Amino acid sequence: MIIKASAALRNDYTSISNMAKQTKEPIYITKNGEGDMVLMSIEAYERREQILQLRAKVLQAEQERVDEEKTLTVSQAREKLRERVNDI
Repeated sequence: MIIKASAALRNDYTSISNMAKQTKEPIYITKNGEGDMVLMSIEAYERREQILQLRAKVLQAEQERVDEEKTLTVSQAREKLRERVNDI
């Protein structure tokens, strides 16, 4: 976990920006010794968003399974994928 004071962000933005890009980790910014915000590179943010979207889809699929909605066997899913590829 990287923690920096807000003064560091104000006084040395380039260094903090480079650090966020190189580490691909969020940087926690404090103000008066208290947590204030989190800074991350666009790449790290987009990767995090993709993970969250994937998790949401997995949770939705699991909920559908629990609710006993119609599902496909592996063979049926493969066949549907083949059909889609052939349609392209």
